[in-house]
Amino acid sequence: MPDAVILRRTDPGRNMARFYRMDVQPDLFGTWRLVRECGRIGQAGQSRQTVYSSQAEARAALERQFRVKEKNGYVIVI
Repeated sequence: MPDAVILRRTDPGRNMARFYRMDVQPDLFGTWRLVRECGRIGQAGQSRQTVYSSQAEARAALERQFRVKEKNGYVIVI
């Protein structure tokens, strides 16, 4: 699994066009962050950051979140 993933979920019948972006990034304090952004495609989304003590923990969180979103109908774009 890469350190950055963009997911998309569309359903024209329900007028649904959503995106979900996840990215693992180091910060200046020696910790790692899982940055998540979600919203409607074509509009600004909401962003959340969760801090982890290691890159492995942040990547594991990204993989867990990816599996949840995949079960909800999101497909990987990049």
